Amino acid sequence: MELHSLFLIAILAGIFLPAPVNSAYVAYNTSAGVVPGKINVHLVPHSHDDVGWLKTVDQYYAGANNSIRGACVQNVLDSVISALLDDTNRRFIYVEMAFFERWWRQQSDALKAKVKRLVDSGQLEFINGGMCMHDEATPHYVDLIDQTTLGHRFILDEFGKKPRVGWQIDPFGHSAVQGYLLAAELGFDSLFFARIDYQDRAKRISTKTLEVIWKASRSLGSTSQIFTGIFPVHYEPPDGFNFEINDVSDPIQDDPLLFDYNVRQRVNDFVAAALAQANVTRTNHIMWTMGTDFRYQYAVSWFRQMDKFIHYVNLDGRVNALYSTPSIYTDAVFAANKKWPLKTGDFFPYADRENAYWTGYFTSRPGFKGYVRSLSGYYLAARQLEFFKGRYSTGPNTDALADALALSQHHDAVSGTQRQHVAADYALRLSIGHKEAEKVVASSLAALTSSRLKSMQVDSDPKFQQCPLLNISYCPPSEANFTNGKSLVVVAYNSLGWKREDVIRIPVSSENLVVRDSAGKKIESQLLPISNISLLTTEYLVKAYLGISASGSARYWLAFSASVPPLGFSTYVVSSAKSTESRSFVSTVYTSEEGSVENLEVGQGNLKLVYSANEGRLTHYANKRNLVTTLPELSYNYYRGYNGTDRVFQASGAYVFRPNGTFPIEPKAQVPLAVIRGPLLDEVHQQLNTWLYQVTRVYKDKEHAEVEFTIGPIPVDDGYGKEIVTKISTALSSNKTFYTDSNGRDFIKRIRDYRADWDLDVHQPVAGNYYPINLGIYLADETRELSVLVDRAVGGSSLVDGQIELMLHRRLINDDTRGVGEALNEKVCVLDDCKGLTVRGKFYFRIDPLGEGAKWRRTLGQEIYSPLLLAFSVEEGYNWKSSRITTFSAMDQSYSLPNNIAVITLQELQSGKVLLRLAHLYEAGEDKDYSVVSGVELKKLFSGKKIKKVTEMTLSGNQERKKSRLEWKVEDEDEDEEKVVRGGGVDPVKLVVELAPMEIRTFIIDFDYLKMVGS
Repeated sequence: MELHSLFLIAILAGIFLPAPVNSAYVAYNTSAGVVPGKINVHLVPHSHDDVGWLKTVDQYYAGANNSIRGACVQNVLDSVISALLDDTNRRFIYVEMAFFERWWRQQSDALKAKVKRLVDSGQLEFINGGMCMHDEATPHYVDLIDQTTLGHRFILDEFGKKPRVGWQIDPFGHSAVQGYLLAAELGFDSLFFARIDYQDRAKRISTKTLEVIWKASRSLGSTSQIFTGIFPVHYEPPDGFNFEINDVSDPIQDDPLLFDYNVRQRVNDFVAAALAQANVTRTNHIMWTMGTDFRYQYAVSWFRQMDKFIHYVNLDGRVNALYSTPSIYTDAVFAANKKWPLKTGDFFPYADRENAYWTGYFTSRPGFKGYVRSLSGYYLAARQLEFFKGRYSTGPNTDALADALALSQHHDAVSGTQRQHVAADYALRLSIGHKEAEKVVASSLAALTSSRLKSMQVDSDPKFQQCPLLNISYCPPSEANFTNGKSLVVVAYNSLGWKREDVIRIPVSSENLVVRDSAGKKIESQLLPISNISLLTTEYLVKAYLGISASGSARYWLAFSASVPPLGFSTYVVSSAKSTESRSFVSTVYTSEEGSVENLEVGQGNLKLVYSANEGRLTHYANKRNLVTTLPELSYNYYRGYNGTDRVFQASGAYVFRPNGTFPIEPKAQVPLAVIRGPLLDEVHQQLNTWLYQVTRVYKDKEHAEVEFTIGPIPVDDGYGKEIVTKISTALSSNKTFYTDSNGRDFIKRIRDYRADWDLDVHQPVAGNYYPINLGIYLADETRELSVLVDRAVGGSSLVDGQIELMLHRRLINDDTRGVGEALNEKVCVLDDCKGLTVRGKFYFRIDPLGEGAKWRRTLGQEIYSPLLLAFSVEEGYNWKSSRITTFSAMDQSYSLPNNIAVITLQELQSGKVLLRLAHLYEAGEDKDYSVVSGVELKKLFSGKKIKKVTEMTLSGNQERKKSRLEWKVEDEDEDEEKVVRGGGVDPVKLVVELAPMEIRTFIIDFDYLKMVGS
């Protein structure tokens, strides 16, 4: 019986065995191109390589610290290049030049020659092309331009290529500035990304509007619109088509001798996925992003499968599969000659589910955000000074700071969404770059101030010091004791294109001081006592960051008015007052505890603020020049972070803002006000609790209030993270409407609980109304407007009519399960003593008649971004005025730029040519006086230099402007769009550059010679 059964099984097996087959080599046909009339599946091989996130940029590159994540970009590039060389039909795109540049400089000349052939043939294509894939919410537009320029310059210098497609697949929302400036104005033909709000995506899928023409600039309109593609799910392949060596997707098994032979099944899977995606697009072209984070470490595992799919899918014939790139896809879609829906505005805020709005990162790591912003303005000024002196092939330069700032724009860097050790790595790179740039600034100022009186026996190279910790009241050169004929020389450099009037404040140890200007004339100055809170903060942070004890000698802030020419400097000398001289005015100090005065008024000029002495709060705002009066309130609150531990019970974290109640920050007892008054400025000091201190300043010659806050360590010992906000409340009837800037450029209209592109289902009425702020936020009613400006990226909103809210600091104790795997709980340590991070920053507010606030927002916004650069030297034994140049401007003495134009780049390149960028600061219709075309006279801008040639370039300076872009057709074209104005060409004789509202124009300038100051 048993033998009979076995025999029967054998017979049945024989009946069902396939005919004899052979296992043989298959020459896969991967040469397919676009096929008209079929669905074309564009396979785009890519690896998304973060230049820092869970590991540092160097750890990711080298494959170090793999206990966190097994990622090695060096392996990716080695492996991909080898795979491309194996088959000329294969393609790959690469984005992050910070990694590719590291890899490139280690390769042999022989391999470099092969890689150049891959690039020339289009097998390897550089997409986006910046040093990193930058964030879009928290960087300043100048930083975005600079980091992109660095990457594009590398690509042009090494390969002679110019990227033509934007690829912002991972940033957490997308800004208007990205759409028109960092795409269209770069000369790009298209832009692709993945992350948009889950409600927005659902509607776009149902209406086939994932691909649009994005007209992101109201001022530049259709001249800077761009074709934009949004991926239907994410930037990964469809489910079942991931082929990293350890992925679970079934490979094609096409050896007929294998039991798991599955060609037909896998081809059916491919066709089904292709048809599903084709149902949500408008052409017969779909893109599959074949890769994700740090893939292709063993590239053949991907390319082997794609080779097979292209071969067998095309034999099947139902759809056409091909190796492709975003450029090939763009050209194919353009050739379809379709009309596309129009998108305006931006893509903020971003939520990936009901209770998960990614609006917390607008404020995350506020100390790091402030550091990046301050060094951005410093880098702008340092490049100018480097140009004035002349760039040398050896010696210090600004390159290290440029590289560090470029990395810091990454979407997990300035965003504040990296791990703590990675944040420290970014900060270290910035510090190293800053120290190198300080040498450039010091040597440039030394050369620029050198005496023309060659006969005088003086040191021709004065030693300048700078004070990077001035924001925490620490500046050793200014705190010295000026006796025995010594004086402190303060050189103030102005990187703006117009004359600047400002108040300089430096810490000093003596009250017996006098200040003289560049002409040697004694000027008015004021001494303000440094608060005990400031002194304690200084001592702790100096120990933490420098490892030394602060001198403790600083007792006062010395304030004096400065007048500095455009692109130039003025000199001020601080010395001990002689017995016959009047010394600096010592401010009067009044505390509310000292008397029975009910109201305290501050302000020596047009602006007056009134405080209730009993309640310790601001009660009245009045500007006697424009007759604006109101009853404002300035308060602080905190949101308690939701303490969830997974995506269902969503927590507040580095990315996500999910509040669980709001609570006022109120002192347990009456808060005594300390009012400090003097001829230049008044201050109001308030300590709201042990971890929140506020100083409000009103300057005599300014019409805004400056609020300096010191927040931290935020207490979390109650088991809850906290997110600290300030609120400026007025009676303005703003009708749910407010305006926030886009990366410091255009202001975007916001309406509370509303989205223009879909009917918003409100789940998070606070977090869902938060937007990124880099320059400022304002609101208005029929007669007035309230504006608030910031000194770094923050999140903010208007949750109540007439009220503006800013989130200033956040400390949380839960991870928000978005990948970083770490709570946002920053600490500062001195030896073993670790405390929560203390942050000091500023915001500024002003109320104007309707239509008059733009001048203040744009002018002060430039001054905040580009503060006066201060350098210090000690004068000893001779008169600085008679032996040095005390005032300087690179421009013609009779000239300054129009008030609506800024120089945002002035840099000598290694070629000896000069890169110049000019920016119009106003939008069309923003201001009745300044929203106009203005001209810049290059001959006067470059006084004393003979201009040989001026060539206009695209934004990144990698190609001439005259290149035309693809012109896309738009559904329901806006026939009412006002004619867009652009500046005209540059006459080679007159050399005048015109700029229309919101234009940025970029030039490469050749001089007959570069005047090398001091050479």
